[in-house]
Amino acid sequence: MGLKNEAQSAFQNTKSFYKEYVSGMTRQRMGKEFYKDTDRLKQLYTEAIGEDIDKPDDENIPGHLKIMRLFSALTQRLNPTRRLVFGLSVVSFLSHYLFGFLQLTGLVFFYNLLLPFAFVSMLMLLLVELLEKSDVKREIDLAREIQLSLLPNTEHYRKNLEIASFANTAKEVGGDYVDIIETDEGTYIVIADVSGKGLSAALYMVRMQALVHLIIEKSNPSPKELFLELNNYVKSDIKDKTFVTACAAFFPNGEDHFIFARAGHNAPILFSNERDATFDLRSDGFALGMTTSTNMENHLQEKKFHFKSGDSILFYTDGLTESRNEWGEEYSEERLDGIMSVYGSLHSKSIIHKVQSSLENFIGNEEPVDDVTFTCVHHITKKK
Repeated sequence: MGLKNEAQSAFQNTKSFYKEYVSGMTRQRMGKEFYKDTDRLKQLYTEAIGEDIDKPDDENIPGHLKIMRLFSALTQRLNPTRRLVFGLSVVSFLSHYLFGFLQLTGLVFFYNLLLPFAFVSMLMLLLVELLEKSDVKREIDLAREIQLSLLPNTEHYRKNLEIASFANTAKEVGGDYVDIIETDEGTYIVIADVSGKGLSAALYMVRMQALVHLIIEKSNPSPKELFLELNNYVKSDIKDKTFVTACAAFFPNGEDHFIFARAGHNAPILFSNERDATFDLRSDGFALGMTTSTNMENHLQEKKFHFKSGDSILFYTDGLTESRNEWGEEYSEERLDGIMSVYGSLHSKSIIHKVQSSLENFIGNEEPVDDVTFTCVHHITKKK
C-alpha cells in the first residue's frame, strides 16, 4: 500500500493556485492596464466635475463639492439596490470611526457590528459586480463568435480570382467589415470601417452587411450605385452621427478588369504584373453618412481598372497603416506599398502572410489600438 505525501500534495495545490492567481501579471501588461484605468478615472473626473484634471480652470471648485460630485457619479453607475447597500456600508464605516472619536462606543450597542457590516457589504458588492462583468463578457464573446461567423472564409476562389483575408479586432468585437459576394454576373469585394470601436460599431457593421447583401441580391448594382443606396439608409436617421468609410469593387466573370468606387476609405494598392509596379487607387468620394445622396452622386467617382493575370490588389482599413510600435511610429502606407512592390505577384494567401508577418515584426509586443482588416485579390496566372 502506497502512502500519499499530503504535505507535498498541499504544496503542489498552493503552487498551482499561486500560478493561476499571478497569471498575466507581467510588468508590461500591468503598466498598460494601469494607464488604461488611469484614463478611465480621468474621464470619470472630467464628466463628474466638469473640468479637465490635467487643465484645471482658474476658478477651482471647492474640494467638498468635488467629492460629492465624484461620489454621485460613481453611485449612479450602480442600480438602486446596490446603491443603497453601498451607501449603508459607507455610513457604517464612517460611523464606526466617528463614534470612536467621540467616545460613544459604550452608548451604541451595535458599534462592534458597524465595521464588519461595512466590510461584508463592500465585499458582496464587489463579488456581484465581478459576476455581472463576467456575464457581460460571456455575452460579448458570443457576439464576437456571431460576428466572426459573418466574415468570409480566409481563402476564397472564384473562376480566375483567388482571395484571402485577415481580420483582428482591437476589442472583443469590432467595426471593420469585409465581404465577398458572388453573383451570376461576377464577384463583389466590399471593405468598410464603421466609426468608433466596440459593441456599438460591431452592431452597426452587422446592419451594414445585411444591407449590402440585400441591395446586391435585389439589383446587382455598380459600386457607385451600391454606395448611393447605402448612404440613403445611413442618412435615414437624422440623430445618427455614425459614418462609414468603404471601398467596393466588382469583378465581372471572365473579364480582365474591375469596376471600383471609394467612399472616403483608404485607397487600395494595385500591383500590375505587366508593369512590375504598384498604384494606389485614389478616387473622389465622401464617406457614407457624411453628406446627402445627391451631393454624393455628384462627387463619388466610379472607375474601371485593368486586372490581368498575375495582378493583385490589396484592400485594407486604417487600423493596418496606423498601427504603432513602442516608439510611436506608424506602420504607414509606404511600408505597405513596399511589401506589395516586392511580393505583389505572389498568390493572395502569400501576400496576406507577408503583410501579417511584417506588421507583427513592426509592432512587436504592442497591441493595435484599432481594428486591423485587409484582404487581397489575385488574378490567377493562366497556365499555358
